[in-house]
Amino acid sequence: MNWFKISLQLNKFPINRAQKLLQEIQDIPEEEFEDYVHNRRKAIVNYHLSHNSYYKDFFGNKEFTDWEEVPVMQKSDLQRPLNDRLSKKYNKKNSYIGKTSGSSGHPFIFAKDRFCHAVTWAEFIDRYKWIDIDLNKSLQARFYGIPLDFYGNLTERFKDQVSLRRRFNVFDLSEKKMEEFLIRFKKSEFDYINGYTSAILLFAKYLKKQKIVLKETCPTLKVCIVTSEKLFENDKKLIEATFGIPVFNEYGASEVGLIAFENTDNEWIVNAESLFIEILDDNNRSLPYGEEGRIVITSLYNKAHPMIRYDIGDTGTLAKNSTFKHPVLLNLTGRTNDVARLADGKVVPGLTFYYVTKSIIEDAGSIKEFLIVQTALDKFKIEYVSENVLSDGQVQKILAAIETFVGKNLQVEFEKMPILKRNKSGKLKQFTSII
Repeated sequence: MNWFKISLQLNKFPINRAQKLLQEIQDIPEEEFEDYVHNRRKAIVNYHLSHNSYYKDFFGNKEFTDWEEVPVMQKSDLQRPLNDRLSKKYNKKNSYIGKTSGSSGHPFIFAKDRFCHAVTWAEFIDRYKWIDIDLNKSLQARFYGIPLDFYGNLTERFKDQVSLRRRFNVFDLSEKKMEEFLIRFKKSEFDYINGYTSAILLFAKYLKKQKIVLKETCPTLKVCIVTSEKLFENDKKLIEATFGIPVFNEYGASEVGLIAFENTDNEWIVNAESLFIEILDDNNRSLPYGEEGRIVITSLYNKAHPMIRYDIGDTGTLAKNSTFKHPVLLNLTGRTNDVARLADGKVVPGLTFYYVTKSIIEDAGSIKEFLIVQTALDKFKIEYVSENVLSDGQVQKILAAIETFVGKNLQVEFEKMPILKRNKSGKLKQFTSII
């Protein structure tokens, strides 16, 4: 029984029609794909100019002539009542309604028409087949957060049941809870693991400490898919070693769907079927393949709500060998708002702190997790979870690395924590500036 497809159909998402469209797009020859993209871009812009008063005002009450002149949408542009942003004939009852996690600091409610949402799921079904996962049959161990209110919790649990997902709550990642996780893997025939990178990594560290390979405990496991948070190469190797299965990166966002998925050749294949991905500079001009910039996304099929040249808040690079039909995400650097601004005017990517301290902290052996918070132009706080307090020698190594790679005359405070605070969705933000 195809429970997953049936659940989509019961919720009025036309998955069969979406899968047919996806196949038709994939069958477009390489030499014709650029024309397909140009035509879809023009069609979705003109649709919203004709059917969406909000977008017409945002566009500037003029006709579409040149793609480079299409205005870039920021998250802050969408922080207004949803009803003001919906296209004609669409409302909250005949559309899919969702809310972004707010990890960028700009949460908002969005809408997708039901066909567009079905196309998103058709793409997930397609990509998961790359790694031998069938969403209609494969049982998922899901490392995610969950709504804590009664109705939201009940709804999510029901969705988990019909979608063959079993929830591992990431809001409690104590060793006692990890023991319970392990017992569940012993009793269940999970096919794959999917969830937030930080939670999965912490479970991998627990397994390493216990000298356990998860696949020996749960032989049915095939793969692990990590999402929502950056995966470092060393962490990937640790997860693969302790789980005994390959790890794949998934990059997506609720408001636009699947953005990129890692294939078995370790390439992040960008979703070119229903999205158009651009890399822009600070002046909103497209950068050539191979250059790093802001990731800007156009949803080619969402008629309910415009997501056109939408700045998702991430920075990255498309590989030089990318084409319109086969764009490849070379790297995903981080969020554009995750930067440290120093007193001398220097601007440093927040993940720089994470990179330079990560290897030193992990040399300590007992460090489980850590994050960095900027509290002033020259002050930073490193919160960490560990069995032991960092030694003076370890602290001095971290301070020396920060001075070398970030800047001098910085004050760094260290605080050992029982747990690290996650956001409402369960994600762990590795660097935060509160100035």
